[in-house]
Amino acid sequence: MIHPTAIIDPRAELASDVEVGPYSIIGPDVTIGAGTWIASHVVIKGPTRIGSNNRIFQFSSVGEDCQDKKYNGELTRLEIGDNNVIRESVTIHRGTFQDDSLTRIGNNNLFMVGVHVAHDCMIGDNNIFANTCGLAGHVHVGDNVILGGMTGVHQFCQISSYSMASGCSLIVKDVPAYVMVGGNPASAHGMNFEGMKRRGWSPETISKLRRAYKVVFRESRTLDNALQELDGMLAECPELAIFIDSLTSSTRGITR
Repeated sequence: MIHPTAIIDPRAELASDVEVGPYSIIGPDVTIGAGTWIASHVVIKGPTRIGSNNRIFQFSSVGEDCQDKKYNGELTRLEIGDNNVIRESVTIHRGTFQDDSLTRIGNNNLFMVGVHVAHDCMIGDNNIFANTCGLAGHVHVGDNVILGGMTGVHQFCQISSYSMASGCSLIVKDVPAYVMVGGNPASAHGMNFEGMKRRGWSPETISKLRRAYKVVFRESRTLDNALQELDGMLAECPELAIFIDSLTSSTRGITR
């Protein structure tokens, strides 16, 4: 299961069925769960904990020291959940002492070729990051997000659940839940209604979310005024809750 040319530090902990390909290097303080497959020429540094049934392809660098100039060798961590696919040449860095000393990735995410996840990023579940996306430090991503190829995300941005960015987008402000953005700098272009239909959401729910989008983005209201109307719609459309939360929790301002 472990190729003879692979180098595994004695202080690494690998489940008995972990596969490690030729010339890969796994350092100390790395834990890897059952069913995980690691291709050739992968480097994993600790402290890093990787869950079960992940697939990590060649030339990826996982758990490396971050590129933040404030980082001074402090003990920081990377945590990766289960069933993630990390394709060729992906780079994922550990956190910094200035935040929570942690970069965290959830479950069932796809990182395509050349994606970079910087220090202190927090990523949820079921996301797709297309080729060469770049997430700067302290970026938070929810669940079921899709970022098109070559999308760049400014540090400290929040990308909320079910949102979507077109290829080559430059995201410099927070993206609310469900919203589709694109451009340089990115601007809002509606909600991901087609994705809602594919998930089997009712026409009534989609209609209410369409109305909510217009209230915030099309009617020239202040955000406080828009939120008052959305609160009145919430009882009839529970799906609005994460949209409202993504608006109220924004610290960088929302992408409009």
